[in-house]
Amino acid sequence: MTFSMNRSRNDVALLPIPFADLTNRKVRPAVMIGRSGPDLVLVPISAELSNTGIPIKEGQAAGLNVPCGVKAQIATAEERSVVKLAMVDGQTIGTRLRTWLPL
Repeated sequence: MTFSMNRSRNDVALLPIPFADLTNRKVRPAVMIGRSGPDLVLVPISAELSNTGIPIKEGQAAGLNVPCGVKAQIATAEERSVVKLAMVDGQTIGTRLRTWLPL
């Protein structure tokens, strides 16, 4: 079931991510940083803080149950694959992404 709401920068999207062997998938969070047509451009969120570069300060407000951070990776996903949305502190993430991606 997907939500039909506007998606915008700094939304946390929950997406079904396939396992490497494609036998199953698990719903994982990512922060939307842009869009390209019907696709969302995202950076994944992880609770493994040692694998992240940008801490998410207000994770609980965005529906994240444990302390998390944003990984230094970029991914795309079809908008229709989003199963849930929430908003995170965009100023911190935006500043760090501009440094990371030289924007």
